[in-house]
Amino acid sequence: MRIGTINSKVMHVFLLFSLLFASPVFAERLKDMASIQGVRSNQLIGYGLVVGLDGTGDQTTQTPFTVQSIISMMQQMGVNLPLGTNLQLKNVAAVMVTSALPAFAQAGQTLDVTVSSMGNAKSLRGGTLLMTPLKGADNQIYAMAQGNLVVGGVGASANGSKTQINHLGVGRISSGATVERSLPNPIAQHGTINLELNESDFSTASIVADAINARFGNDTATPENGRVIRVQTPANIQDRVAFLGKLESINVMPAKGGAKIILNARTGSVVMNQAVMLESCAVSHGNLSVVINTAPVISQPGPFSEGRTVSTQVSQIEINNAPGKVLMLPSAVSLSDVVKALNAIGATPQDLLAILQAMKASGSLKAELEII
Repeated sequence: MRIGTINSKVMHVFLLFSLLFASPVFAERLKDMASIQGVRSNQLIGYGLVVGLDGTGDQTTQTPFTVQSIISMMQQMGVNLPLGTNLQLKNVAAVMVTSALPAFAQAGQTLDVTVSSMGNAKSLRGGTLLMTPLKGADNQIYAMAQGNLVVGGVGASANGSKTQINHLGVGRISSGATVERSLPNPIAQHGTINLELNESDFSTASIVADAINARFGNDTATPENGRVIRVQTPANIQDRVAFLGKLESINVMPAKGGAKIILNARTGSVVMNQAVMLESCAVSHGNLSVVINTAPVISQPGPFSEGRTVSTQVSQIEINNAPGKVLMLPSAVSLSDVVKALNAIGATPQDLLAILQAMKASGSLKAELEII
């Protein structure tokens, strides 16, 4: 066997062991950590009418805005109703139409819309949304919506009995709105862009700026604060788009976050991150339970007597106070050690909320407590 072949096999074995025992690298793409300032979606909203319902629309006597909308729409179409006309319609429902205008949307692009009943319509199933303008926060029209609704629920009722699956008051129209006005392009207005980190952290902002400068050269990125990083972009718009594509694909190792524990007071859930530390402390935990048993007691009258049967309730109350135990929790610097120490207490999740707050107040728990 040749020596070159032996060396090649040894090298392959060495590479295999290196891959198996290499420490994991938890790097994240920059597009998952930050967003470009100004590149976002904008909420749209509109008020409209859904027609063609099978008798499941608004009760017009209880929803006067539906009648007003119908009269206004018919007047715009040249139909004038006599004064005092009492409309009793069952196939029309007043709805709110919502959608989101994505970044870089152009005129003619279609959007999905959500149609929600705002009256007392029983169902929007089978209805058609009439032309509805969708406005932004500046009260300008950015899209027009119209189309047939798709409702995921179904229901039926007869003789007082009712059966319903899912929700019938909300429907969706795929590609139901057409964009009529486009927004300005935020990346074509200036020679710089601002990257906004999803979570403010001065260490991570500095690491991201160093990674960008290492990829594209010095003075390309400058951290403004713990969230915003100013990045110089090419002057040509075509080069700028390619530059941003490469920028988003940079892998960055974020800084280790602060120690934090999330407590859900309603469900008793406790979630902690890897940075939580615990100093040596003593914890006493005991249980107090109250048990109440109620049993009926029936008294029967004697034979041939004029008495009546009497029924009463007798309650027994028992209080159990389990003896508390003082446990010594050693210092723990890793998450697994902290979990082992807390499990040694043997407390329920609800009791653990109070214990963690007491440990935080005593200074033994090195973490921020957030109660949701």
